[in-house]
Amino acid sequence: MKNFQKNTKPEIVVRTILFKKGYRFKIHDKKLPGKPDIVLPKYNTIINIHGCYWHYHGCNRSSIPKTRTSYWINKLENNKKRDFQNKRKLLRMGWRVVDIWECTLKKKDLKNTINKLERMIAA
Repeated sequence: MKNFQKNTKPEIVVRTILFKKGYRFKIHDKKLPGKPDIVLPKYNTIINIHGCYWHYHGCNRSSIPKTRTSYWINKLENNKKRDFQNKRKLLRMGWRVVDIWECTLKKKDLKNTINKLERMIAA
């Protein structure tokens, strides 16, 4: 089993803000498909924080390396496929799934991103 990075800076930013706002959550729950970054059981909500590069977002942070291009395209496409499959499984289990992209956590966008997230949690 591959060791995927946990507790990244974007994850910690979102978790810190949620905790300060009074939300309580689990992290990386091994019982759920994909070991989601943040699980809010009280709100039946999963939050996945995706790095734009590793999850091939399509923004300016997700460029393909110039060397071994076919390897990287295959790797990044498989990451996207796995994300889609895990999200589908979670939705079938009755969870609401929210994806947050690393690029939306820049200082200028952070407040807007968190406001949208809170609206989705409350819905």
